[in-house]
Amino acid sequence: MFKLTARRALVVYINGNRVVRTLHHYGTVRYFSRRMHYVILYVDQDQIDTVKNKISHLRAVRRVEESVRPDLDPTLTDLEMTGLYKLHDEDDK
Repeated sequence: MFKLTARRALVVYINGNRVVRTLHHYGTVRYFSRRMHYVILYVDQDQIDTVKNKISHLRAVRRVEESVRPDLDPTLTDLEMTGLYKLHDEDDK
């Protein structure tokens, strides 16, 4: 039976592009920007603290950040409350 595992993305900022080969050992590399020097790495949720510590001690890694996407409220859809968009006269119709 197929079982889903909880995963979380790590954003790893790197100094050089050669460290990407090493990051394959810690999780699944989903995106790699050569120009902006960062990697999106997916790791199991229960191993995120240990992997984050190991990756941050690599020589070519500047910093490691966790993705905030799982912490966001998925039911927040009202853009009027956030103040991003304002209603116009045409919206009332």
